[in-house]
Amino acid sequence: MNFLMAAQGNPMMQFLPLLIIMFAIMYFLIIRPQKQKEKKRLELISNVRKQDKIVTTGGVHGVVVSVKENEVVVRVDDAKDVKLRIDKSAITTVSAPRDEKEDN
Repeated sequence: MNFLMAAQGNPMMQFLPLLIIMFAIMYFLIIRPQKQKEKKRLELISNVRKQDKIVTTGGVHGVVVSVKENEVVVRVDDAKDVKLRIDKSAITTVSAPRDEKEDN
């Protein structure tokens, strides 16, 4: 029974490998995919051009009329020529114009 007590050692050193394994699992399951998703989203936003169809976080659907550094002007209604200035960070989805999709 005495040999079991001597082999246990410092309880903190037994917990440290478990803590490292838990951090590695969290990194590969949560942090890394989130970083990749954010990188993809920033690339999508930086490639917005005129005539792209977009959807914002608020659910506004429209066609890009002009692009500036931090904002875009979006035409929401063709009949009444309604345009909105929207911050680029509010864009969630971008789809290329129909004629460009057919070319690829």
